[in-house]
Parts: sequence; structure tokens; C-alpha cells
Amino acid sequence: MKLTRIETIHLAEHATLLFVRLHTDEGLVGYGETKYAPEALRGFIHDYAAPLLLGTDPLAIDRHWRALYEYGARCGVLGVEMRALSALDIALWDIFGQSAGMPIYQMLGGASHDRMPVYNTCAGPVYARTLDRAVGKGTAGVYEDLDAFMTRADELAEELLSEGIKGMKIWPFDPFAAATGGQRIGLADLETGLEPFRRIRKAVGNRMEVMVEGHGHWSLPAAKRIARAVEEFEPLWIEDLMRPDNIDALVELRRSTRTPMLVSEMLQTRYAYRPMLEAGAVDIVMVDPAWCGGISEARKIGHMAETHSLPVTFHDCAGPINLFAGLHLAINAPNAMYQETVRAFIRTFYPDLVTNNIDMRDGYAELPVGPGLGTALLPDITGRADATVVTSSLT
Repeated sequence: MKLTRIETIHLAEHATLLFVRLHTDEGLVGYGETKYAPEALRGFIHDYAAPLLLGTDPLAIDRHWRALYEYGARCGVLGVEMRALSALDIALWDIFGQSAGMPIYQMLGGASHDRMPVYNTCAGPVYARTLDRAVGKGTAGVYEDLDAFMTRADELAEELLSEGIKGMKIWPFDPFAAATGGQRIGLADLETGLEPFRRIRKAVGNRMEVMVEGHGHWSLPAAKRIARAVEEFEPLWIEDLMRPDNIDALVELRRSTRTPMLVSEMLQTRYAYRPMLEAGAVDIVMVDPAWCGGISEARKIGHMAETHSLPVTFHDCAGPINLFAGLHLAINAPNAMYQETVRAFIRTFYPDLVTNNIDMRDGYAELPVGPGLGTALLPDITGRADATVVTSSLT
């Protein structure tokens, strides 16, 4: 079997997403996905990755990963190169599973879990379609969970619990970071940011787990202040209050609070996670398959976390292919804790993109069904008026 064609598919409606489709001479087609800077990603895939992959065996996944990694290492193996590699790696695993007639989690070693608990990242249907994460407040009432957690967190918590979802991730401090560049947060802003926690606990008590997202906005002193302030509400974790650039600062933040600290979807490859684990900078490991190096690398990072007796959870705030990739990894990993989901995405635009959507029941994601990923882009997606398709092929 050989790879004969590589396609990248970009839809103007989903400006930050890029899909990858790999074709083989045996008719198997694998799908991958990544996010942000789609034009740069497309350039790397077609100008650099395609010449290395076309005409080769798609099942030589580790060989391809190493070749692309070492090629990208000349540029530092960050950003575009690693995200492009991630999308290609996911697609190769999709082909691997299809060729064997098994779901990817089976190819990874089988199911360690019968289903996987999920939490709801409280975004809206068009959240992060551009670089402005705040976009999406114009559809109130249609799963606009970002506006809901800021204005009626109590009602949102009750609504999620009624669906069986027992975890919600919120970022009520983000709006205050711009005024000071994240260097400090005043008491008045801190009190405003705490209001959603008060509403949640008053409405549903401890029946809802609450995760605190920081998007890397804050300095160490500001992060400490936020971490101390939220402790009384017993959040499940604090996530990326600071960017994971300074291990010593993360260790200090972790030691300053009793709340577990999650690190970090922003990291790429096992080589970035290893020093975090060795320094004791993390309680819970977060991995994004479409950013960290694909299924191949996400699996290895999960294994590293296991050697430190730490749980792993898989990030998705992008598209359906990445969600399926993360779920396969979570179902396989003995130390998997959660699969992140955005219900607004799953119920609004995911069905417009893929043949099979994720199956969620009572706060759990069910095992994916079918060989490979268990889903694919809809056949007519490349015919959409807003689609840009670029192809590299042997002929």
C-alpha cells in the first residue's frame, strides 16, 4: 500500500480549522485535522511533508513521524511544523485502523474504559472560529454557553446536570487581563470573576465539578491571587493561568495553592512535557492530539504521565476529527480522566462536517464505532462554495 495523494481542505466558515485527507492506492482514505494559521499549515504540508510521504507505506507511522519531526527541527519544531505533523499523523492512524478493520483504540492496545466521562467547555457555537476567542455572543439561546457562564452560571450548571454532564470549564477572569497585560488583577475584578463560582455552588452545591481556564494570560503574582481566591469553591483544577514557558514559576504556583494544577494543551511533544513532570509542575496532564504531535505523540505523553502516577485528559476545542482522535486515546489510556467536549460544537456544526458525530449519553462519550477514527468528512464537503482544496499527488 502506498500514499498517492494528500489534500488539505479549508472552509471559510471555519477560518481557523484545516483538514487533511490522505489517499492510498488501495482506496483507503485517512482524515486528520489541526487548527490556526491554515495557510502556513497548508504550505508546510504540501511543500515539505508531501515529498517525504507520497509513494511511501502509510503504515510506517513511526518512521514518518521521525522524518517530519527532524525536518521541522531545523525550524525549532514548534507551531506550524508540529501542528501539521499532528494532522498527518492522525490521518495515518486512521488508515492503519481501516486497513486492520479495527478502531484506533484497539490498535493502541484495546479499551481500558467502557466509556469516557466528559466535561463541557463553556464556549458558544462560533467560539474561536477566528483568533478572537470572544466571538460568538450573537447566538444567545443556541448553546451560547460562554455568555451563559458569565451571566447565569447557576442556570447553566443546572441545565448541564440535567443532561448528565457533571463538569464545566469556565474562564471568568479573562476579560480583566487586557487592562494590565495580565500583570495584576484588582480586587473588584477578582470579585466579579468569582461570581460564576458563587452562583454554581449556590445552585447545585458540589454536584458540579468546575475547572478554571486561564488561557495563559497572567503573571505569577496575579495567577497566585486568582488561585487563592478560587480555592473556597473547590475547583477540580486550575489550567494555564500562566503560559507554560517557565517551569520554576509553574512549580511556585502549584506550591502556592491546594487546587490541582493542569498543564497544558500549549505544550508540544514529549520533550516539552518531560521537564514539567520531572520538576513537579503538574498534577493533571492535558494533551491536544492535533497540536502535540498527533496520536503517536499523545499516546507517549499519556504513558509518561502514568509513570508519574498522574492522570491525563485530552483537549478538544476545535473540530470533530480531533475529538474522535482524543476519544480513542482516552478510551485506551488507563490513566485517562476526561475527554474535553464543547456541546455547542457537537450540536451545531459538527454534524455539518462529518459522517458520524460523537455519541454522548449521561455525561459520557461512548466508544467510537467502526474501523479507524470511526468518522470521516462528508463526501460533498469539498464541493462547498467556501471550500479551498489543495492537492499534492504522485501524478
